[in-house]
Parts: sequence; C-alpha cells; structure tokens
Amino acid sequence: MIRAFEEKDLTAIMQIWLDTNIKTHYFIPKEYWTDNYEMVRNVLPQAEIYVYENDAAKQIDGFIGLSNEHIEGIFVREGVQSKGIGKQLLEYAKCAKSNLKILMIIRTKKSM
Repeated sequence: MIRAFEEKDLTAIMQIWLDTNIKTHYFIPKEYWTDNYEMVRNVLPQAEIYVYENDAAKQIDGFIGLSNEHIEGIFVREGVQSKGIGKQLLEYAKCAKSNLKILMIIRTKKSM
C-alpha cells in the first residue's frame, strides 16, 4: 500500500535512505552519508513523501520524495528491490503530479 508519509515513518525511511546510498554510491566514502544523516533527517520531512508499506509485515519497504514537480529520490529497501515497488511509487507520483521532473545534482569529489 502506498500512503503519505507520517512522522512515525522517519526512522524506517532514514534507514532505507542510508543503506541504499551507501550501497549504490560505493564510490563515495560511507562517512559522507553518515556525516549527512542528521541534516537529511531534519530536512526530509519538509518534502512531499509517499511510502510503500508492506501490508502483511507492516513495514516500510520504500519511499519517494517530491518537491513541487521534482522527484528528489526513490528508495527501496535492498531485500525487496526489483519487485516493482519503485515503479509503483513512480506511478503513484505521476498520478499525484501532472508534470514530474527528476532533479539531479552531480557533485564532484572536490565538492564533497
């Protein structure tokens, strides 16, 4: 089930955010993500967030963050990736917003 973010979801989505970034961005030192964890935890709830909650397990398996018409990120817990959760989150966001764009920020090693 996809639903709007609730404050009680923050710990779960932050763990997904951290784990996914560390694994996906293996070329960036892990400390970059752990050092920025608290900052992201503070600003993330300001975005429009939808979570995918596993109905049976009652756990958050993924989330999508939107800011206006921009997709800030789609994150899916490692154990359930490639099961269509990201696609469902994207389709949900497309129904909520008529014109979506992906916001891409590229940082050089020097800017980290």
